[in-house]
Amino acid sequence: MDDRQLEKREARRKRRLRNQVVSYIVVVLFITALAAGAVWGVRQMTADRREEKGSQDESQAVLDDLLGSEPEMTQPPAGTDPDSEPETEPEVILTPEQELDELVNTMIDMMPIEDKVAGLFIVTPESITGVGTAVKAGEGTKNALTQYAVGGIVYAAKNIKSEAQFKEMLENTGLYASYPLFLAVEEEGGKRSVVTNAGIGTKVDSAKSVGAQGDANAAYQAGAALGANLAGVGINLCFGPVADPAVLDNSWLGERSYGQGGALTGSMAGSAMQGLESQNVTSCVKYFPGAGSTTENPEKGLAGTDRTEEQFRSEEFTAFQAVIDAGANMIMVSSVAAPGLTGNNEPCVFSGRVVTDILRGELGFNGVIISDSLDMAAISDYNGSEEAAIMALKAGCDMLYMPEDFEKAYNGVLQAVQDGTISEERINDALRRIYRIKYADRVGE
Repeated sequence: MDDRQLEKREARRKRRLRNQVVSYIVVVLFITALAAGAVWGVRQMTADRREEKGSQDESQAVLDDLLGSEPEMTQPPAGTDPDSEPETEPEVILTPEQELDELVNTMIDMMPIEDKVAGLFIVTPESITGVGTAVKAGEGTKNALTQYAVGGIVYAAKNIKSEAQFKEMLENTGLYASYPLFLAVEEEGGKRSVVTNAGIGTKVDSAKSVGAQGDANAAYQAGAALGANLAGVGINLCFGPVADPAVLDNSWLGERSYGQGGALTGSMAGSAMQGLESQNVTSCVKYFPGAGSTTENPEKGLAGTDRTEEQFRSEEFTAFQAVIDAGANMIMVSSVAAPGLTGNNEPCVFSGRVVTDILRGELGFNGVIISDSLDMAAISDYNGSEEAAIMALKAGCDMLYMPEDFEKAYNGVLQAVQDGTISEERINDALRRIYRIKYADRVGE
């Protein structure tokens, strides 16, 4: 195939991708217009947005520049018949993985740095709106998401007054967002279940009760039931299940662990994870490298474990390797200190050895790594919001969960990127993993 044919094929492929992305942008704008309820209102909002981040035309120009324009037609080579039928060239067919990669990379390239940084955070609705307790998504939510294009919002029991109210709140929140959002809760079954304990959906037994059956299929069915409850109201991310073996009888995890032994907990957690995702709810498995070997709750203060590296490898790593092999998309790193792995008393979420060398490198996890709650006393008592966010990113975390002060954490990370402390490519790398989850169901549309 000559160079001219290759150029034409490449041009068609780029044109198809450009059209797909532009179509997505048009759909987002159309939905936003409906939510606003008035064309003038939407135009005003778009004008404000243009001042901060550039206009839609500029985004299209960036996209055209990234993908290139279609090469001009040239005169046929001498000696050829200009009236002859052009050769039929085979269409370039991308694999689903290639199509997803191109879609994700194109969207990330179009994002301003402010949106890229904000997209790393999953926060409470109160932390961006400033209200005491958020129970609806209105003008305040719309303004907050325009200013801070966060990657996700996590809800608690206080945000749920009724099923209808919660569904409307989630739906409106999604409409106001410039990019796809993770809408999340912590839902593990038993007492640690935000949605079902609010009277929505079918109650599911605790992990300990399910684990006592020793049946991976029972864990799958429990996960599927939880997923159906969450999907029914519009939740698309679940912080659960826990894959940590409860190596102590009086572990602080209590009923949240499936039991003792890495093989059992890995099998059960992996099956529960698959059950959740069968309902189109992403599962975030937690808490690597394991928090079941301490009686101290990191929500209340510094918590540590005296487990040796050999002990971690024999039990906890076995469990997490099982969930990785089962297809985990997101894993949360613990705020518990594990000197046997890190050599110091810092929370594991700040350890490059734990996050990057072991989880990413040795265990081969290629999905999204998210920090434990950065507002936990084990972290916030010893680190400022900016410092904690930056250290977690430098250790290898892709997403930052519930900083104590979101604005300080956001501005701290943004400044770190602008002054070169953290490279923009590091941010882009994290976003690629995040958007591979968010856009997975858009491939082939």
